[in-house]
Amino acid sequence: MPDFNVNMILMVFFGVLVGVGAAFTGLGGGFLMIPLLLFMGYEAQKAVGTSFLAIFVISLSALIAHKKLANVDYTAGILLGIGGIAGAQIGARLVEHVSTASFKKIFAMVLLGLAAYLFFKK
Repeated sequence: MPDFNVNMILMVFFGVLVGVGAAFTGLGGGFLMIPLLLFMGYEAQKAVGTSFLAIFVISLSALIAHKKLANVDYTAGILLGIGGIAGAQIGARLVEHVSTASFKKIFAMVLLGLAAYLFFKK
């Protein structure tokens, strides 16, 4: 059995918070998980890949919960997913060419832009 350390406990605790946030907002959780992983010393590429694995698990659980509540449009979800497959392949290759320092700046700008849009949208 592996030794449990503070990082493992922090990841489980943060996973609970991200799961609640993702299921509540539909944002997926990466916007919360990536900064945590970067703070923990992960390189950008590893943080993104690790985040997607966690989001995959969280998304399956959230899908089951929302299915029980009849909150799923399967046609729209599948069509968005088909487009997302191509986008994910492109994005994974693009992030390989970006340094962690540049990634942090790009990620921060995306978050600020999203926050401004949501804040000022009527």
